[in-house]
Amino acid sequence: MRFALPIVALALTVPAAAQNVRAPFTVQETGQGFAQLDDALMSVRGRDATILIAPGTYRQCAIQQAGHITFKAVQPGSVIFDGVACEGKAALVLRGEGSVVDGIIFRNIRVGDGNGAGIRIEIGDLTVRNAMFLDSQEGILGGTSGAQVVTIDRSTFAGLGQCDETPDCAHSVYLASQGKVTITNSRFERGRGGHYVKLRVPNVSITDNSFDDTSGHKTNYMIDLPEGATGLIARNTFVQGPDKENWTGFIVVSAEQRKYPATGLRVEANVATLAPGQTHSPAFVADVSHDRLAVGANQLGKGVRPFELR
Repeated sequence: MRFALPIVALALTVPAAAQNVRAPFTVQETGQGFAQLDDALMSVRGRDATILIAPGTYRQCAIQQAGHITFKAVQPGSVIFDGVACEGKAALVLRGEGSVVDGIIFRNIRVGDGNGAGIRIEIGDLTVRNAMFLDSQEGILGGTSGAQVVTIDRSTFAGLGQCDETPDCAHSVYLASQGKVTITNSRFERGRGGHYVKLRVPNVSITDNSFDDTSGHKTNYMIDLPEGATGLIARNTFVQGPDKENWTGFIVVSAEQRKYPATGLRVEANVATLAPGQTHSPAFVADVSHDRLAVGANQLGKGVRPFELR
């Protein structure tokens, strides 16, 4: 199984573009440099662009209003957005035609409504790779009415989520759309509440990830599909920790409503175990949909029940 590459390892390779970037934010297509990310976005006037971000810790945020924008760290793992949210939402608020976020760290994002995120996606497709989301209320949050496609690869989510600060919980990844979410080669750990992945979408692909809840605090499910979904959950490694708000399931389907059919949802080739101190016996898959899920062979540790129909 392949996991997200450590940021230290990523930082060893510096792209040639880094040699040409002097300003904090440089529009690759024009060569213009800016001190503020928002100014760089305004300069492209809705055109498609790549914004190269120099190494540093930035206490600022930005709103993408149009176009296809790539936010790219010239040296992956050396760019940190720390503690500032635009519109009381996120470090990056995205409402263009599409966005790519590559090699950036987001940390310490907290807002009054409890949903402070590294990224808030409101319009357009999103690809996130080689990123880290740390010690915030939420990692990635978004909800649209369209057929949005979100892809997350080789990224780390740690110290995220909450259920104590506001009436509604926050989660490491929380997305809703009529499209598809793909999460691959990523790591989830040390949750602070809520679910690690919560998706209100009709189609999912969650493969080759690590969910380590050993040091989690008041967490809930590893994967919550509250309205159902089809797709694939495979080759993931799950460890459920002892400090749970809801320990009853690793993967839970249609806990809130049966909006999307779950027939054929494949759950296979995963590994699930309990951390020392976890004395309960959770279900690996808990199904409320009563559809015909395709739960295949999974390697389950002592105390983990294969399936529960609710």
